[in-house]
Amino acid sequence: MQTIDFELEGDYVELNMLLKLVGLCDSGGAGKAIVASGAVRVDGAMELRKTCKIHAGQVVGLDDVEIHVLADPRA
Repeated sequence: MQTIDFELEGDYVELNMLLKLVGLCDSGGAGKAIVASGAVRVDGAMELRKTCKIHAGQVVGLDDVEIHVLADPRA
C-alpha cells in the first residue's frame, strides 16, 4: 500500500480536489467521478459526497493508496 502525506493549506480541502492535488486524477471533475463511483473511503467508510470537507487527521483511501491529511504547518 502506498501512503501519501498531504499538508493542508487552511482548515480543509474538498475531497475531489484532494484527489487532484495528490495526483490521483487529472482534474476536479475527474475526482468527482471517482468519488461518485464509490471507490473512495474516508476514515474507512465509503464516501459519496464529492465535495466533502476533509480535515487534518482524516485518512482517505483509493485502491491501494492511503492519503494521510496533516494540519497546516503555518497554523
